[in-house]
Amino acid sequence: MATFKAIVIDRTETGQQVEHRSFDEADLMEGDVTVRVQYSTLNYKDGLALTGRSPVVRRFPMIPGVDLAGTVEHSSHPEFKPGDSVILNGWGLGETHLGAYAQKVRVRGEWLIHLPKGLTLFQAMAIGTAGYTAMLCLMALERHGMRCRHGPAIVTGAAGGVGSVAVTLLARAGWHVIASTGRPQEADYLKFLGAAEIIERSELSGPARPLGKERWCAGIDTVGSHTLANVLSMTKYGGAVAACGLAGGMDLPGSVAPFILRGISLLGIDSVMTPRGLRLEAWSRLAHDLDLHKLEAMTASIGLEQVMEAGSAILEGKVRGRIVVEID
Repeated sequence: MATFKAIVIDRTETGQQVEHRSFDEADLMEGDVTVRVQYSTLNYKDGLALTGRSPVVRRFPMIPGVDLAGTVEHSSHPEFKPGDSVILNGWGLGETHLGAYAQKVRVRGEWLIHLPKGLTLFQAMAIGTAGYTAMLCLMALERHGMRCRHGPAIVTGAAGGVGSVAVTLLARAGWHVIASTGRPQEADYLKFLGAAEIIERSELSGPARPLGKERWCAGIDTVGSHTLANVLSMTKYGGAVAACGLAGGMDLPGSVAPFILRGISLLGIDSVMTPRGLRLEAWSRLAHDLDLHKLEAMTASIGLEQVMEAGSAILEGKVRGRIVVEID
């Protein structure tokens, strides 16, 4: 395959141009494993890259797409051989390294992991970075000693990708889950995933008090800004919140009061550069702990040519759950 189909972002005088076009295999970047991509997925970061609303892309031309699932075609890496099913999340894919919205990628073998037993390539991308991040959040809360017996857990942006998987994982682990969403029409969907309570996003979107009424002992926040500040102010004594998103902004207009008067902890979650051992643990747990029937219910699929439109939709809050991109 001398050329293959890809979504390509080029820089222009007025910003950037995004096209679905042919890309020459000779222009792939360096790496010791070449993968035939079968599926990718759509994350909030992909929407930012596709629309140019945030400087996610660091080189041009760029093929976006931060997740892939596919089959090894060529490899000089000792852990991988042709025919292996593999997945990749992060490591600069779609930002500094040509990404997954293409029929082929060439990457460093240490970025890849073998497809976990119990998952198909499609299911792995239904999980994607969003679901993998949700598991990292849960693992961080558990390492901090948080358990369902301590009280409720809140999930913000609950109808989105990270939020949907977080609700499902927490509920299956026995937590009483409070789901915060700006889309009240998704209440039945969130209850199906395992939410015990639904609260309106507006309850958390205004300026936060230094200390609010204690309502939950743990949280997974995908929003940031005022929402995170309010979540922190309402966290019970000794609780913890895992923060992994910035859909509402990168600022944190809150107070130190929850930290020094209630002894709570803010746990930062990065999925891009997570060490390999932690990745393997997260993916192993996803294959074992995630309800795959609920994963199927929260997942839709699109073709590569529909990615650009979907990128705008996810930033506008119009995407529920997970979207798999069928590459091949």
